[in-house]
Amino acid sequence: MRADRLLALMLTLQGRGKMTAKALAEDLGVSRRTILRDVEALSIAGVPIYSEGGHGGGIALDEQYRTTLTGLHAPEVQTLFIASNSAALRDVGLSEASELLLLKLFAALPAAHRPTVDHIRQRLLIDPAWWWSEATTPPFWDELQRAVYEDRVIAVRYEHYQGEVVERVLEPYSLVSKSSVWYLVAARDGELRTYRVARIHALQVLDRGFIRQGSYDLAKYWTEHLQSFTENFAEYRCTLRVHPERVAFIKWLLPGRWRALDDGDSEGWVAFRLLLDSLPMAKMVVYGLGAQSLVIDPPELSAAVRDDAEALLRHLGDTESRYNPPVTSD
Repeated sequence: MRADRLLALMLTLQGRGKMTAKALAEDLGVSRRTILRDVEALSIAGVPIYSEGGHGGGIALDEQYRTTLTGLHAPEVQTLFIASNSAALRDVGLSEASELLLLKLFAALPAAHRPTVDHIRQRLLIDPAWWWSEATTPPFWDELQRAVYEDRVIAVRYEHYQGEVVERVLEPYSLVSKSSVWYLVAARDGELRTYRVARIHALQVLDRGFIRQGSYDLAKYWTEHLQSFTENFAEYRCTLRVHPERVAFIKWLLPGRWRALDDGDSEGWVAFRLLLDSLPMAKMVVYGLGAQSLVIDPPELSAAVRDDAEALLRHLGDTESRYNPPVTSD
């Protein structure tokens, strides 16, 4: 609705200050021409909105103008009060503040909207935590947050995915919680990178600050990082034919990492193309499927599984003979 868009336009300018028509159009999901028409409509209605051309120009509200949001609709109230897991807010010390904010908002609601709050909280819960997430935080967690908030340089000992531990000097930009796991966005040698906080073994806040890149935008960076992660992290690709009883297991175990190549052969076995992190992970998948899978490609995966199976049989045989010596009779 146009009225909602006009209100969104005013609130955006009120919160962010002067913006170009192009930036407003991208934010509100409309064309630049629509933004210009909306600006004209607001001006005619008496809203002190103006536009400036040329370098450094844009659209802005008068600095003394403020609009208040008094006409809340039921879906907007529901959005504010959806029940959620506040583990991430607890980690950054904002859990109590969040609860207090909701209490204040509830107290300020018109009586007609209060039943809506209980209605939605009993019907929808958003829990972003993974099933087996750990509630522990590292001993340097407070120092890391302080470094991010105050733009302070840090020195860390960090363990890479492959197990190598290195020392790094980083400029910490942001903390991101994804599926109950915390990540640090930091610059090293001028390049932004992402580090898993749980892999930081030691951290020291140094006595010097840094200047953030002016073009940095956390939401944009994280979106691009997720896309790059999906495209590049899966370095090992293999093709398996899977028994029909294990098709659901593959889809559950590897969400977003499988692609069915057919609808199944005459016996229902389905060919899957899998995107995995490494050869060891591919072998674990094959071991888990056991006789209910066939390796189609690459050939070295079949050879690696066979070699490991033979080594395991020898190991089990040696272990059995070592701890269970044959019984001899006199």
